[in-house]
Amino acid sequence: MSGVAHPVDVIKKLFADRKWDEVIEFCKKMLDDDPDDMIALQNLASAYIRIGRFADAVSACDTVLSLNPYDEYALKNKVYALESLKRYEEAMILYDKLLEKNPSDIWAMDGRGLALNQIGRHEEALSWYDRALKHNPNDVTALVNAAATLAFLKMYGDAISYYDRAQKIDPSLKGVAIAKSEAYYGLGMEDDALLAAQGMLNEDIGKLKEEARKRRMRPFDLLCLNEFNELEAKEKHHREKMSSKSV
Repeated sequence: MSGVAHPVDVIKKLFADRKWDEVIEFCKKMLDDDPDDMIALQNLASAYIRIGRFADAVSACDTVLSLNPYDEYALKNKVYALESLKRYEEAMILYDKLLEKNPSDIWAMDGRGLALNQIGRHEEALSWYDRALKHNPNDVTALVNAAATLAFLKMYGDAISYYDRAQKIDPSLKGVAIAKSEAYYGLGMEDDALLAAQGMLNEDIGKLKEEARKRRMRPFDLLCLNEFNELEAKEKHHREKMSSKSV
């Protein structure tokens, strides 16, 4: 019997090879032997999700949840499947269950907010993002989602503030600079919008505008001049370095 692979190892190998249909068949055979096999049920749901059979994934998760109503893995898989089916109100019930289990579950708070956005309940969504941020002020997902919601509601000033906070935490965020720029355009602040589109933080925008005012220049023109001078200084330093090596 030592040559017989353990079911978990078989499933891991099939997942690694992305053989979803084989995962499904293998898990079904396991369930023929034991209809309550949690390993088989959980992996069956995951495999169904991988191939877009979301209704089947919901069914598999329901079986798990009938055995353990607070199984986190099954709850999250079912949430994903329900949202893929655009059944957002049902998904929110599961987010609530996750929060019953763990009132500090930021993932559930963010997800519930986004589900509310999907059904047009934007003010309620904002309350969930703010709730998440009370637990973790650096929750970038909540900051960006709140900013996008505020911008949609034409509350551009607040949206800009949330976008800026997100940028401070993660400067590499894609799309945030443009979104913040569009919010500035919504306020009719063209100079700020142009600077924001370059990825500048609000504090730096304010400093550049003040310097531009003193020099009687347009802020964007001053930004371009500063970048040109910086590039020229780097090239000069490079030339001097190469010249010293040749001596």
